[in-house]
Amino acid sequence: MELVHYVVDGPLATITLDSPHNRNALSKQLVTELFGHLQAAAADDEVRVVLITSSGKVFCSGADLSEATADGMEEGARRIVELQRLIVSMDKPVVVRAYGAVRAGGIGIVAAADIAVANESATFALTEVKLGLAAAIISLTVHHRMDPRAAALTTLGGEVFSGADAAAYGLVTTAVPDDAIDERVAELCRSLATGAPQGLRESKRILNADLIARIDAKGAEMAALSARLFASDEARESMTAFLSRKK
Repeated sequence: MELVHYVVDGPLATITLDSPHNRNALSKQLVTELFGHLQAAAADDEVRVVLITSSGKVFCSGADLSEATADGMEEGARRIVELQRLIVSMDKPVVVRAYGAVRAGGIGIVAAADIAVANESATFALTEVKLGLAAAIISLTVHHRMDPRAAALTTLGGEVFSGADAAAYGLVTTAVPDDAIDERVAELCRSLATGAPQGLRESKRILNADLIARIDAKGAEMAALSARLFASDEARESMTAFLSRKK
């Protein structure tokens, strides 16, 4: 069953995460499908803007802990680094509609996007610290976007913060009332689509040059760290206990 849907309507490519059984967790299948759809949008000359959204009230719950406890995170961590780099480096602006709950690895997708719109009552949390992990691979994009004090507070605390907080912290571009998010996202996408392809491409390359360099310089190190932490006894015990509580 497809977990990520892809629809092109004129200049807009919409990619929708739709894996309700695990709250849009970053499973191997979901990441593979998301990666493929982003590549398709990048290769389509008619597409000028890419929108990543989700079905339901959860944008993304982060890493798929069931897969992580069973198979480890060596391949998964590398793939999520590559996913963030693709979003940052593709020649077309990427917009994220961050509606509802956004956790851990899902925040990396939000941070990688050029523009992110959240609803004010959305909930964000960098929960890794609670499980003996660290926000390693997503630190590549998250710490680039967020105010350093806010990054320390949210990364070390692991507590929930709102869409309005996320905007104040620099994680998202703007937060809007819950019933206004679709209109605001559509408005932004229409505006971005008026840009000329060359103008969009070159402007994005200038904007993201430092972030791409950061990912290239530290991506392998952060992926290795993430895999090591996921394989540790402390983290495996915490993840197993967390999954048991969810059942």
